Amino acid sequence: MTDWVGRTGVEIAAAVREQRVTPREVVAAHLARIERLDGRIGAFRAVRAERALAEADEVAARADLAGLPLAGVPVAVKDNLAVRGECMRNGSAATPDTPAEQDHVTVARLRAAGAVVVGLTNVPELCVFGTTEGVHGTARNPWDATRTAGGSSGGSAAAVAAGMVPIALGNDGMGSLRIPAANCGVVTIKPGQGVVPAGIGDGDWFGMSENGPLATTVADARLTLSVLAASDAVARQAPAATRSIAVSLRSPVLGVTVAKSYTTAARQAAELLMKAGHHVRRADPPYPATLSLTSLAHWTAGTCVDAQGLDARLLARRTRVHAAVGRRFVRTVRTGAGREELRRRLEPFFAEYDVLLTPALARRSPEAGPWHERGWLRNVAANTRYSPMTPPWNLTGLPAMAVPFGTLPSGAPCAVQLVGRPGSEAELLDLAGRLEAARPWRRTAPLD
Repeated sequence: MTDWVGRTGVEIAAAVREQRVTPREVVAAHLARIERLDGRIGAFRAVRAERALAEADEVAARADLAGLPLAGVPVAVKDNLAVRGECMRNGSAATPDTPAEQDHVTVARLRAAGAVVVGLTNVPELCVFGTTEGVHGTARNPWDATRTAGGSSGGSAAAVAAGMVPIALGNDGMGSLRIPAANCGVVTIKPGQGVVPAGIGDGDWFGMSENGPLATTVADARLTLSVLAASDAVARQAPAATRSIAVSLRSPVLGVTVAKSYTTAARQAAELLMKAGHHVRRADPPYPATLSLTSLAHWTAGTCVDAQGLDARLLARRTRVHAAVGRRFVRTVRTGAGREELRRRLEPFFAEYDVLLTPALARRSPEAGPWHERGWLRNVAANTRYSPMTPPWNLTGLPAMAVPFGTLPSGAPCAVQLVGRPGSEAELLDLAGRLEAARPWRRTAPLD
């Protein structure tokens, strides 16, 4: 019998539509892998084994099975998005354990397309930090279990990298898709504002948070994004064109350096795209010196809003401090003036260049451990040192991707980031596909 674990969502859906395999067989195989491996990885807060099998049978019985784009594909959902019948804990002991009455719109769209939700994935409390650990578990990098998977979509990225699901749903407010994707060697895209319904927390971190897919291949990311966006526009290949690509190797945050492995990956990706005929040159975006403060203000203010109404005594100390710091910024951040100023500053740069290519991270992820028990400053410093490249593109609302490219000295994956103009999701996916084809990364970590 064919083993469907490790196959892509595109492959699985085609086989289910053609009735070469049943949704139950596919889901059962992935549930068995979760049971075997997740004790080491910590990707899931909750596994929906019985319900997922029953829902797989429902997919098999659908009259429209032959037309479902994600027919029978097992998916995981980040635990800050509602899944009907399951409680949404958002990584915290302070959140209610009341089952959701209906699916979040993105979950509903995945299910309408034939996907089967096998579980909810671990996140840091209120999805604040770039490491995933807390009262519900610690998500580890399947390529190096001594290291964090990243955050805040750490459980979703780890689940995909470990082959527990081919596709997972996450979201990104300051890099929460791209950081764990880069750590775990999977593909992700944070769409531009308004492409996919948000509805994350109380106000989407002032409009900075976007839902998006994590997958092992660009084709799966493209397909899933088209389902989430309910649009064929992102599913179609962009017309062949020569792109103007800027390559920046420096950190947007003053005082933070980028490790050689990541700058080397960006240089090599640039060389590859240049050989493909694109116009590539070194150019740094005009990041303002105040970017660090702007990022901190929005990061903490978003947490302050999300923490309102929760019992502060049940929150981790780092979360309480983060929210308290953000309280002084909420009024200013809510005006949107800081984000608008940054957009205006960067507009001339993206008028000259179609795409920006950067390292995805500045260095490898921190060691896995009880970061939720450590001090706030220590957490902020660790996050800033290793993931300074992602926040500007939440502040500006531009689409951005993380794509595996090359390896670190440890053998774990390295990655680059692609950033584009508004509406350029299809173009970014095409460039990512070219990088993937030239330097294919193993789909899942060698855990067996």
